[in-house]
Amino acid sequence: MVRQAVLFQAKPGMAAEYQRRHDEIWPDLKKALKDYGASNYSIYIHRPTNMLFGYVEIEDEARFQKIGETEICQKWWQYMTEVLVCEDDANLKGKEEALEEIFHLD
Repeated sequence: MVRQAVLFQAKPGMAAEYQRRHDEIWPDLKKALKDYGASNYSIYIHRPTNMLFGYVEIEDEARFQKIGETEICQKWWQYMTEVLVCEDDANLKGKEEALEEIFHLD
């Protein structure tokens, strides 16, 4: 099992909409996440800055990366471009900064 954490950011004024969309996350996307080895997935927000912190446990990094090739994931990323800061207009996925784990307690 691999633990991954990332930082990303909601656009100004869009944090509530970001949360609403996750409150209504598509069942097919939840299934795909599990099918590609994701579990224990959480997203947290720091409201003063709209910074988001995502944490997920995955079975295999190479397998999990392939979820980005699925139609459901591509649709979700497109849907979320309205509420997330992206690298640029051509990039569907929100801009993520990977975090390095420096401590873990089981």
